[in-house]
Formats: sequence, structure tokens, C-alpha cells
Amino acid sequence: MARVMLITNPAAARTNPGIVRTVSDVLGREGWGVDVVDTTHAGHAAELAADGVRDGVDVIAVHGGDGTTMQAVKGMQGSDVPLGMIPGGTGNLLAGNLRIPRDPAKAALAIARERPRDIDLGSMARPDGAHFFAVAAGAGFDAELMAGTTPAAKRRWKMAAYVARAWGTGGTVKSVPSRITVDDRVIECKAASVLVANCAEFIPPFVTFRKGVAIDDGLFDVVILTAEGLFESLGVVLEWITGDDSSTRVQYARGRMVRVEMEPSQAAQIDGEPAGRTPFTAELLPGALRVIAPA
Repeated sequence: MARVMLITNPAAARTNPGIVRTVSDVLGREGWGVDVVDTTHAGHAAELAADGVRDGVDVIAVHGGDGTTMQAVKGMQGSDVPLGMIPGGTGNLLAGNLRIPRDPAKAALAIARERPRDIDLGSMARPDGAHFFAVAAGAGFDAELMAGTTPAAKRRWKMAAYVARAWGTGGTVKSVPSRITVDDRVIECKAASVLVANCAEFIPPFVTFRKGVAIDDGLFDVVILTAEGLFESLGVVLEWITGDDSSTRVQYARGRMVRVEMEPSQAAQIDGEPAGRTPFTAELLPGALRVIAPA
């Protein structure tokens, strides 16, 4: 019998015991054995996933958000065990980009019936070791926004918590002297936010990072935004999401190695989770993550 380890994060925004039972029942009817394990502390998902790999499970599935998912991925590195996802967090951007159903029963069926595929993965070196991301890393206002949105607000308001926080703090947006190195290209500018994107969509399926971006194309897509204050920020974001190529406040670059330096140092994030401060270096790992998702 095929076995799946289902890692759940009780602190995630939409986690509840009923969903876990539903997923277990669906997988059981499909002929899978299910081992349910809960995270209890920061970084626990990585430990549980590593245990699952050693125990020889066929799939490691995560019911939680992007942060819990990437913790599990850290514990899976170096193995061929595929990742399954049951969306249960605030953003679930990776699951959205892969068109994994939000309905738990349908997501469980995808784990049982769909075939694995390889996607790219980002790696950021931090003092405590490598951290992985599948959607995007970033620095500046977006990272400050994510760090300042409380877990309680995310559980209660979901994505609206970020919107409210952005509206309340948008007046503090400021561009600072920055140096972004993408492979051999050096960009000197003033930036309010720098995004190093691996996925195509920032808000699936409505807002894309840029046309032509793909999660398996072997390249990062870097977006640099320059703005001061709330209203200019709204304008530059609109120019970005509408693909206004004439904008002088939005810059793009593509590459496999990206170093971000900002002065003064700015907050950094990976897949919506705080990741210290700049500088940081992100490296693309082509085809490094095997996922189960609809074709």
C-alpha cells in the first residue's frame, strides 16, 4: 500500500480537524495509507519531512500555508519523494500557481491521481543555513508588510489582513540606494521593493509577475519597484501588474543568481515568511522540487 505523510500546521489560517479527516478519508478510499503528524514548533515541518523520507513514505503532503510547505521542502532535499499540497494557509501562492484545488477533497484526489512534475526551487543562504522558496523572495516594503501582519490577523482576515496593513503603512514607503546583481549584470538604483520571483503569478490567477514567467523555466524573474509614499506606491504597483513597459519606476531582470544589497539594510522575506535583512543572495535550483499537481 502506498503511504503518504500528511503534515499539518494547527496554527495556519484555515486548518481544522474536519479537513484532516476529509483528506484522510479520500486518500484511504483511493488505497493510500495516511500518517498524520502535527507541527508543534518553528522548523518542525522540516524535521517531520526528513523523518518521512527516512521511513520510506511515497508522498509527503502538507496541509498549511507556503511557509509550512517550504519548511517541509527543506527536510525533503536530496530525495525523490514528491510533495503534495492541501491548501490551508493565508496565501497558498504555490498551490495556486500549480492550480491545486482549494477544496480539500479535490486536493486529496490530486495527490492520489495526478503524476509528479519537477519545478524550480530558490535557495537563500542565511546564517542558520539554506532557506528554500518556490514563489518569491524579496526585500523592502513587501517584506516589512509581511513581517508586520500578525498571525491572529491572518487567521481572521486571510489575505485582507495584508491589504489592511498595506493601506495603514503605505505612507512610510521609501526608496533606498540599492545594488542588485543578477548573474553578471549590476543594477544601481533606488528601490522600495525588490522581488525575486520563481512563480508566474503573484495573486493566482489574477496578477502575474510578468508575461513569460514559468515555474520550470530555469530562471528567476527580478522585479524592482521605485516609489515614495502611499499614492506613488499604488501607481507603481498598477504599472507593474498591468505590464506597462514604458514605466521608469519598474525594472526587470532574469537570471539564476541574484544578490540584493540595500542601504540602509531592509527586511527580507521568502514565500511570505520573515528571512532576516539584506543583503541576501538567492540561487535558482532548476528542477529541484518534485510536486504532485494537475497537468
